[in-house]
Parts: sequence; structure tokens; C-alpha cells
Amino acid sequence: MKTFELDPRLEADTLPLGDLPLCRVLLMNDARYPWVILVPRAVAVSEVFELSQENQTQLWREATALGTMMKEAFHGDKLNIATLGNVVSQLHIHVVVRYQEDASWPAPVWGNGDPVPYDLSLQGERRAQLIAQLEGLTF
Repeated sequence: MKTFELDPRLEADTLPLGDLPLCRVLLMNDARYPWVILVPRAVAVSEVFELSQENQTQLWREATALGTMMKEAFHGDKLNIATLGNVVSQLHIHVVVRYQEDASWPAPVWGNGDPVPYDLSLQGERRAQLIAQLEGLTF
């Protein structure tokens, strides 16, 4: 029987934050944006419609709760929530806080410029802030 495994590309590009009821929560290692990725802990799923109706609802609950918290905590101008999967087929949702003055505005963040990895200080600060916020989410 297969078990959930994170795609190696997601693992290489992110930092772990924890788990919600359905999803693994990852911080994208790009300090230009508050950017979190949700990955449902399901085996061999690449599309939202491959999840059960219950898990589809839970995925949206988690994405919107996390997005609401992030937009407020980081004082964003806009929140982007998207599934793409063109490069990494494992189902995952990007939750990105955007600012009118950010490096990519108003274009999407994907493929726009080069990622700026977190330095250790900011990485620790950002992870601690997000983990504290995750602990406060209820479903």
C-alpha cells in the first residue's frame, strides 16, 4: 500500500511548517512574498476533482482560513490562491500574499524573477509567525 510522499521538487523549494487536518503546510523559500503551499496528504492525486467531496471541501476550508490569516497578518493588498501543477503534478495549492509594490505586481509570481531564499534570521521569524498562526486555526 502506498503512503503519502511529498514531491521532491516541493521538498527542495520549501520549508516545513506543519500539518492541518488534510494538508501538509510548507513555506515557499522565496522571501519576496509571504507564500505558503498546501499539499493534501493523499496518494497519487494531481487534480482537485480526484479528492472526495469531503476532502475538496476541507481543502477549500484550509486554503481560505490560511489565506485570511495570512492576508491579515502580513497586511497584504491582495491574496492569490491557485493550483497550477504544470511543473509539479502532485496536487498543491499556492497561497500568496501580494502587495501593489511587490517585485511581480500585478503579474503572477510564478516564473517572474528569481527566488530570493530566506536568510536564517528571517526564515526563523517567518516560520515562527506562521506556525503560531496555524495553531490558532480551527476547522
